[in-house]
Amino acid sequence: MKPSERIDYEAIVDRPVRLLPDGKKVAVWVIVNIEEWNDDEAMPRTVLSPPAGGVPTPDVPNWCWHEYGNRVGFWRLLKALDEFGIPVALAVNGKAVASYPAITAAAKERGWEFIGHGYGQKNMQKVPDEREDIRLTTDAIRQATGRAPRGWLGPGLTETWETPDILVEEGYEYVCDWVLDDQPVELRTRTKPITSIPYTQECNDVAMMLIQHHPAREYLQRAKDQFDQLAEDSAESARVMALVIHPYIMAAPHRLTYFKQALAHIRADARSVFMTGEQILDWHRQTADNQSLAAL
Repeated sequence: MKPSERIDYEAIVDRPVRLLPDGKKVAVWVIVNIEEWNDDEAMPRTVLSPPAGGVPTPDVPNWCWHEYGNRVGFWRLLKALDEFGIPVALAVNGKAVASYPAITAAAKERGWEFIGHGYGQKNMQKVPDEREDIRLTTDAIRQATGRAPRGWLGPGLTETWETPDILVEEGYEYVCDWVLDDQPVELRTRTKPITSIPYTQECNDVAMMLIQHHPAREYLQRAKDQFDQLAEDSAESARVMALVIHPYIMAAPHRLTYFKQALAHIRADARSVFMTGEQILDWHRQTADNQSLAAL
């Protein structure tokens, strides 16, 4: 099924009013991405190009750049998140659940939501068997947490033509890859709909720091501006905002302060409420127009 066939156009201003509990206006969710990069393959992303060009294997500097995030950066980030006491979603590669047991334990201890993020950090169009990759990820999270994940984020937001179909068939209830709205919306599959929870390509440290090469303070400015505009938009109907971080990027020593300042700005605004993906999903299901859900 083509992407355009999975969802009809619907202007956000023409929808029924959506209301969050306690008069809140913007549901903000923080997604921490934990990945495992295969050192036998080309690195998914690079910070340092080899002097002679090409794609070297092993790629020691770029593998280490990422690994720093899981060895050191995550713990710096964790301290900051603990200070704010907000709920967090952990988008984690299935392999990473066992490879980084201390991170898994820390997330479990704090009651974070675990989201499937591919078995390894690899384009979903390039894995040998997509369904098996999804199943392995599900099993790894279930074994570690005692329950299967409800949400899915493709590595690099990648999907095949069948990904939403397979996700529903494997028990997933929401997906984050479809960054096309500020409210949860339903996507058609060959069985039953799957909910798209708003994710972000804009308030995402990969886009800002690695692709657009902004200084670290851009994260703060963009997050503040994005929240302020969404809060204005939500005067009559609620909106959802995502903040995306990777420990090897935003938890670098020179960057983390800007993430902390962004959280402080948002939390200080009475219109905000921090939630996880599954909390947003449950709110959506409880408050959405039943007729629009049934139409799919």
